[in-house]
Amino acid sequence: MKILVWQTAFLGDLILTTPLFHSIKNLYPESSLTVITKPFGRDVLKENPYVDSLIVFDKKKQSTLSLIKQLRKEKFDIAISPHRSHRASYSLFLSKIPVRIGFDKAGFSFLYTHTLPHRFDGTHEIDRNLSLLKVLPEYKPELVHTLPEIFLTPEEDTFYKKAGLEDKGYIIVAPGSKWKTKQWTVEGFSAVVDRLLEVGETVVLIGGKEDTETAEKLLKNSPKLLNLAGKTNLRESFSVIKHGKALISNDSAPVHMAVSFNVPVVDIYGPTVKEFGFYPYRNGTVVEVEGLQCRPCGLHGHNSCPIKTHQCMKEITPEMVLSALDKLLSK
Repeated sequence: MKILVWQTAFLGDLILTTPLFHSIKNLYPESSLTVITKPFGRDVLKENPYVDSLIVFDKKKQSTLSLIKQLRKEKFDIAISPHRSHRASYSLFLSKIPVRIGFDKAGFSFLYTHTLPHRFDGTHEIDRNLSLLKVLPEYKPELVHTLPEIFLTPEEDTFYKKAGLEDKGYIIVAPGSKWKTKQWTVEGFSAVVDRLLEVGETVVLIGGKEDTETAEKLLKNSPKLLNLAGKTNLRESFSVIKHGKALISNDSAPVHMAVSFNVPVVDIYGPTVKEFGFYPYRNGTVVEVEGLQCRPCGLHGHNSCPIKTHQCMKEITPEMVLSALDKLLSK
């Protein structure tokens, strides 16, 4: 049996889809599983024993028609799409895959042969994705795997040592986000970092090249930081996160990386809310300002606050973040 999963959403979304891959292989051990993903999927799914092959699709550079032709040739038996885009729905339909499973809130959802309800009611994204398996005749709850997974080679696993770090001897801070309103203030992060350094903690900054400006601002305030933002590739960042003592992050992909390695995580929420279902699945806590009428202002956040106050982030204090971290580490 040939099974296809379409997940071309953000990096964090792909990590949260890894339990679906594991579960599919539990249900169909002899199946061949192919995943359609964005280019970063090569790093996220490298060494994943439950994924047999990847189709890397960049909609900005590649033809959807060519992808559909490729899928037709592959002759898949089942397609499952956690991604709710119109493109996923019509591409899978035009690929003539006989069984197509998606969410009722997907664009062109009528093109699926089976749909499952998608609601932002506090259900975690992992559990929402796994619900797509319930229409399969082989579905058994006891075969469902619920934890996200990232796999490293032995050599990749030791990268943190090359950065001069000791296993579980440092705290990681991820101050960036694709969305500006999801970023806690530089002043807040600086205050937290300074307190941690004062009590003898080693603090490491991580992030992509797009986060270097934010990291440099923090570095000016706290020069004793180890700044790895923009200096590591994704696989190296996995190693740094896996061997850290804890992670402090905005509501972004590093949270789900930490959950994959069962590293305690403090997740700072601003424009988004837990009801969307992207909170830490285990070993984590959310810091947020409750009771603001303007939250949530969108599913992903914005480049600037719609009401020009950014209260949701400005009212989060260093004490709130440090208290959450203390409680996690004391467990």
